[in-house]
Amino acid sequence: QVLLVESGGGSVQAGDSLRLSCATSGRTFSSRAMGWFRQAPGKEREFVATISAGAGPQYYADSVRGRFTISRDNAKKTVYLQMNSLKPEDTAVYYCAFGRYTLVTGRPSDYDYWGQGTQVTVSS
Repeated sequence: QVLLVESGGGSVQAGDSLRLSCATSGRTFSSRAMGWFRQAPGKEREFVATISAGAGPQYYADSVRGRFTISRDNAKKTVYLQMNSLKPEDTAVYYCAFGRYTLVTGRPSDYDYWGQGTQVTVSS
């Protein structure tokens, strides 16, 4: 079992920035891709960003590309999501996910473990 704990969410104004963190307990963290997903009220969970095991290739949803940056610290077993130029439509619960493979993937089914989520609210 792998535990993931997100932090860093909050309520901000449009145009502000937030940095989400996700600390994990997984011994195989450095060999797995990590991802961020989000779910807004009344909507399905959607892919946001993913990073490969070696912190190389990254992949982003079109809606956040250029504004969000995913990164990881394998020594700390932590993945981050830097969110800049936030918009009201970014309001959601953000979840980090522990991948099954080393390579980037935006498919929820390719992730084995999920955090409890952290709320991000952006007001106009």
